[in-house]
Amino acid sequence: MIELIKAGYSATQLKTFAADILNEATQQGASGAEVDIGVNKGFSVTARQGDVESVEYHQDKVVDITVYFGKRSGSSSLSDFRPEAIRLAIQAACRIARFTDEDQYSGIAERNLLAFNYPQLELAYPWSLTVEQAIEIAKECEATALAYDKRITHSDGASISTTEAWNAYGNTEGFIGIFPVTRHEMSCMLIAAQNEEMQRDYSYTVACDPQLLASTTQIAQEAALRTVRRLNAQSLKTRRAPIVFAAEEARGLLGHFMTAISGSHLYRKTSFLLDQLGQSIFPSHISMDERPHLAKGLGSAPFDDDGVATRPNIFIQKGILQSYCLGVYAARKLGLQTTGNADGAHNLFITTGKKDLATLLKTMGTGLLVTELMGQGINLVTGDYSRGATGFWVENGEIQYPVEEVTIAGNLRDMYRNLVEVGNDIDLRGNIRTGSILLEEMTIAGS
Repeated sequence: MIELIKAGYSATQLKTFAADILNEATQQGASGAEVDIGVNKGFSVTARQGDVESVEYHQDKVVDITVYFGKRSGSSSLSDFRPEAIRLAIQAACRIARFTDEDQYSGIAERNLLAFNYPQLELAYPWSLTVEQAIEIAKECEATALAYDKRITHSDGASISTTEAWNAYGNTEGFIGIFPVTRHEMSCMLIAAQNEEMQRDYSYTVACDPQLLASTTQIAQEAALRTVRRLNAQSLKTRRAPIVFAAEEARGLLGHFMTAISGSHLYRKTSFLLDQLGQSIFPSHISMDERPHLAKGLGSAPFDDDGVATRPNIFIQKGILQSYCLGVYAARKLGLQTTGNADGAHNLFITTGKKDLATLLKTMGTGLLVTELMGQGINLVTGDYSRGATGFWVENGEIQYPVEEVTIAGNLRDMYRNLVEVGNDIDLRGNIRTGSILLEEMTIAGS
């Protein structure tokens, strides 16, 4: 396992620390205890208009402790690693637990579910980058972007950030697990102006391995192109039309689905997908699964927040909902088994077709390409969906002009059922890996 020296702690130190916390909890009378520890260290720089706008160093650590007295539980959090602070935090958690109501579903995961033999995943790739080097990269990115087109008048900044972290979890069933992760990012945000109109857009790249980041030139040029393409934007008259969600926005569309099948929404009965196991949710050509042990995956993890071993899960198979997304507590309340998803899905994949975005637009013919969404108009109880959108109007498979100040609306149940195709332009910059998504029809509310 890689020792992240910059993070200030080694795996051995954090395991010992976790064991000491669990031992202190039992000494204070707890029948069981869990501890989550996160430590990270890194820095970020931002260059704006050729100058250094900010340099920020961060070194964070947090400890979350939960103690159990039978079926009563209490929790506390702190960022102070001193023994006296830990003792007082456990004391506070124990005091809370003694006065809370019993919850028959609470408690540590069953021992046979814990990840005692968890794999060592390839997730930690420190970036040997100095602050001075990061500043030069950010300045270069911004300068390249500003030189791309004379309509690019200002920059909202080019940024570089790098973080190294440890994630640790332990409980009094004898399990203590720890794994390192790294995350590196570069972004550029620009402002373009023409005929007294101004538009803003950006581009970014993110990866756990710096070798997988897009180049400075790629980010600069993509940010500039995206920004100038938004000039001369128009609204639309209210209508119904097909919609293509660009890949980076399609992630959110699938994210709403994963939220709807998550345990907390199901046992609270606040999901439109309640009691839908075995039912058709998507067309038969769509399947969806997670791959938690993917090397260099931004969503990879050897165990979840309950210490349960992660595993590949199939959520949708040929359109049919096969599994919910559950942690231990939610599974117990629902009378089901945990799926190792106490912290959500890990590297979600959806079936993709063979068409790139340009070909997908030709398939759509006439409709709206959505490149940015605004607002949070999602009602997970009913599935009603309404969000502000910008993008491009498409006719005969070709982009005609940019669009702004419209709202797209529908119902997620209908949107999923009427998913026509997923493009092969897969966005790798997140936990959900999908290409652009073509939907049969939605309401576009404009002028």
